[in-house]
Amino acid sequence: MPNSLKKRSFSLSGHRTSVALEEEFWAVLEAEAGRAGKSMAAFVAGIDKKRGLRPLASALRLHALAAAKGGH
Repeated sequence: MPNSLKKRSFSLSGHRTSVALEEEFWAVLEAEAGRAGKSMAAFVAGIDKKRGLRPLASALRLHALAAAKGGH
């Protein structure tokens, strides 16, 4: 089975980090960033600031899920 995760790197709070998510989650997040008029880096940074102790990948998946359900 091919790896369905796509890795992206961002600078968050002054350090580089990589996140691997399924393509479907990235598609929803890209659409949300576009609707918000933000770059993906800025959009991810906003989610990063609100995630608390939750891992960034989990916070991004939950944000995408809420957006897909019409909650964002």
